[in-house]
Amino acid sequence: MEKNYNYMRRRLFLPEYGRHIHEMIDSLLTIEDRRERNRQARAVIAVMGNLNPLLRDTADFTHKLWDHLFIMSDFQLDVDSPYPRPSREELTVTPHRMPYTQSRIAYKHYGKYVERMLQSLGGVQDRQAVARTVDNLARYMRTKSFEYNQEHPNNEVIVKDIKRMSGGDIEIDEVALNNLRSDYKQHFTARPQKGGQQQRQQKNRNQQHARNYSKNNGSRHNFQK
Repeated sequence: MEKNYNYMRRRLFLPEYGRHIHEMIDSLLTIEDRRERNRQARAVIAVMGNLNPLLRDTADFTHKLWDHLFIMSDFQLDVDSPYPRPSREELTVTPHRMPYTQSRIAYKHYGKYVERMLQSLGGVQDRQAVARTVDNLARYMRTKSFEYNQEHPNNEVIVKDIKRMSGGDIEIDEVALNNLRSDYKQHFTARPQKGGQQQRQQKNRNQQHARNYSKNNGSRHNFQK
């Protein structure tokens, strides 16, 4: 007996409709009378709509069914459609390649925007605005370096990094950097272990209970004497 497996059959263009719908459309290709072929095509459209009754009231639902009819026929079915007939080229348009930036980040712990901001400050004429911006960036860089390395950075390193990232256009005094108050500074504390606080509270209660017990027993012995 010859076995008929799905992998031996032809590929389904829209598997969600099932193989029976594809076979019905294949039978439409064999009908020579155009009038009868149009009538049978409308019947197939009705069957396709019954597979998704909840979508009948949606916009362009019938238009989508006719497009799927032509797709499942591999664009070979010649019937009178109430909508423009789609073409293979329209449905197989290759999307445009999206350009991705591959710029190298020299100082990853600061991020790429810090370097861009420092480079853009080179052409600013207002030196006071540049100084205020550089001060804020220096605070931010000091904070990010602390988050990345888990230790307070040396101000000399911050000064050199600002000069390098700005291309030598911006120089900041290390003494002025020492006087800056870091508003972005975050203090990282060791994460308490699970149950540590409860254990300390229980230990304190036990110690207090032991002191009260010793005090009461001492008073009782003195009273008996």
